[in-house]
Amino acid sequence: MEYHASAPQRMVLCADCGIPIEPNNANRCVNCLRNSIDITESIPRQATINFCRNCERYLNPPNTWVIAQLESRELLAICLKKLRGLKSVRLVDANFVWTEPHSKRLRVKLTVQKEVYTSTILERCFEVEILVQYGQCPDCTRLAAKNMWKAAVQVRQKVAHKRTFLYLEQLILKYNAHRETVSVQEKKDGLDFFYVQRAHAIRMCEFLASVVPVRMNKSEQLISMDVHTSQSNYKFTYSVEIVPLCKDDLICLPLHVARSLGNIGQFVLPYRISNVIKLIDPVTLQMADLTAEKYWRDPFPALCSIPEMVEFLVLDIETTGTIAHGPHGQSMSKFMAADAQVSPLHASTFGESDAVYHVRTHLGHILNPGDTVMGYYLATANFNSDEWDAIPEERRPDVVLVKKSYPERKRRSKRNWKLKSIAKEAEDPSAGEHVVGRGALGRRGGLDSQRVERDYEQFLRDLEEDEEMRANVNMYKDKERIARDEERRRRRETRYRDPQAMEDDEDDKQPPRDSSSAMDSMDDGGATTDNDSEYGSDSELPRVQLDELLDDMDEMAIEED
Repeated sequence: MEYHASAPQRMVLCADCGIPIEPNNANRCVNCLRNSIDITESIPRQATINFCRNCERYLNPPNTWVIAQLESRELLAICLKKLRGLKSVRLVDANFVWTEPHSKRLRVKLTVQKEVYTSTILERCFEVEILVQYGQCPDCTRLAAKNMWKAAVQVRQKVAHKRTFLYLEQLILKYNAHRETVSVQEKKDGLDFFYVQRAHAIRMCEFLASVVPVRMNKSEQLISMDVHTSQSNYKFTYSVEIVPLCKDDLICLPLHVARSLGNIGQFVLPYRISNVIKLIDPVTLQMADLTAEKYWRDPFPALCSIPEMVEFLVLDIETTGTIAHGPHGQSMSKFMAADAQVSPLHASTFGESDAVYHVRTHLGHILNPGDTVMGYYLATANFNSDEWDAIPEERRPDVVLVKKSYPERKRRSKRNWKLKSIAKEAEDPSAGEHVVGRGALGRRGGLDSQRVERDYEQFLRDLEEDEEMRANVNMYKDKERIARDEERRRRRETRYRDPQAMEDDEDDKQPPRDSSSAMDSMDDGGATTDNDSEYGSDSELPRVQLDELLDDMDEMAIEED
């Protein structure tokens, strides 16, 4: 085998500096090429991006505002769009160089390549400084100006109370449906929601239609028009009317509507309000679903509402063993038929307190002799209703029982939870400085605030009594109330074990207390030393369990190391 030595590689001298190099088309070394040719001359070393401090969004050219975190891929893409000369080179790599978050400057390190001669590619790394310029996006500009809204949703319900809107507020908070709302204003029969985009208002209307029975109308107003481009600027208004029927109202159905709902009785009670109205006949325990379309085809008012309910005393009750079944055949064990004897309490006329009425009720699973129950007293009532007048007198019930009642003082003392509100979004400029309410409600002051407080207390009672209703509401722990109850219980036990030591300890400490703490210490719900109550056992008291409550994340201070 014969060995052949490899030919020696020929070297040439660089045309600029004269050092030996391998032959190439430019006849220059790498350093001379970099000094003579700048492939980054068309790329600016400094650029500016726009940042809105109100909504924390960046301008993504040409006219889109997006949310981007620092050193994220989205922010890097926005920065690269500001560098116009990148089209003439090949981008190999791009990454952020760390800067102070409050410096209003971003540094991006780029690696680019470009073919300078035939088969000669030059690569270079350099840094670009991006200046963050503060400004306002168009949405925040409209928000800063008064009445600069694009679309409005007017929600109305023609009833005398606000319980529906209190429940609707909790649904909006649970599903975060108010995140795009500019402002909320209270009106006579409802609320107005304002938005900067029409799509946001349409999304709110769709949400309302999914949780309550409504009907909607749309109107638009021309603000301006460009005759050269045929572009128009409109303001849109969506009118959303909620069915004026609420839970625990007494409804006298028209005869043809009752027949269309499976020949149900004409006197029914709504036991659940969602996108359909769920009705129950308290006598036969028959159930039916009334849709919004069927109601608005032939609307009818409620015969009685909650403020007209009367308290009755249960003298005797006997269950029949019959339970309710839903319209689709499912069993509803929460409703059980029973025959009861009741007598009205707090009668205003002579002879009413001694009257005893025999009534068929659907509350046989919770009522016992001696309990008090709320119901409608129809024996002495007078209604201006054609449906009521059309029913023969022998078929009209004297009493319709609705729900069990509990001592008011005892219920208030056991409440260790609270609800959130949309008070931050409900900034009404027409309200006074010191006017407060329940979220967006009760801000007009005067008698309206008192009615809202009354309705809010009734809404809290409904949450305590209805487990299915609580499933749609976010309820939070009231840590201050829980701590006060624990301190009160500890002091009560100490006083019971050693009264003299408790008095000496109080004389030594004497801690200052405000008026609210003093009232809480006095209001113990009639509790005794064995945690019982002067009203009797509270085992049947509707109560929200602690595991159903959520921790308020806004009150939790999380510190980073």
